Amino acid sequence: MPDLTLRGGVGARIDTEIEIKRSRFLCRLVRVESEAEARAVVDAARREEWNARHHCSAFVIGAASAPDQLRRSNDDGEPSGTAGRPMLEALSGREFIDSVAVVSRYFGGVLLGAGGLVRAYSDSVLSAVDVAHARGDVIARERRALYTLALPHADAGRIEAELRHRGVNILGTAYGSRAVITLSGHRRSELNELVAAVTAGGGVLEAAGHELIDVEP
Repeated sequence: MPDLTLRGGVGARIDTEIEIKRSRFLCRLVRVESEAEARAVVDAARREEWNARHHCSAFVIGAASAPDQLRRSNDDGEPSGTAGRPMLEALSGREFIDSVAVVSRYFGGVLLGAGGLVRAYSDSVLSAVDVAHARGDVIARERRALYTLALPHADAGRIEAELRHRGVNILGTAYGSRAVITLSGHRRSELNELVAAVTAGGGVLEAAGHELIDVEP
């Protein structure tokens, strides 16, 4: 299954509410790309829903296949393991990344028990994900390798145009002593063949890390 997130870039947001035994669970699901952005969403929920008893949270940043994927959760005063972890599992179970979920709970006077809390917090996140899917607000995220290609200035424009024409994803060109094109792709062997063809064997790809890009699921 592909990694998924909210369509529309950083800050895209879905809000839902469920009620269980008079307790209200308000979920905001927001697209983020860093821990700082995720924590800012949590802080905003605390300010805006200041009268709620709990503001439990979970976020996942980075591709599932990435060794440095970041996963965090917080029970915010609920019994340990009954809020943040179920929320995190709900996000991961639906393949959501680059996302933070915050559930603000308004206590209704009836204790739900550990099992009830787990279901409530998990269902809050799942409801937001379901709404996002129903609205068509979900996009896939794909991890692709990045490469650079250094060229003489006189050749850069022509070669960039030829690579684009052949379907290569060009991310940009930097101009210094040479023109350096940054591009991405799935298989280096195929890119090497294309580069060799359009540069008459004179171009050499250099690895430049990875990036996550939005693609239609």
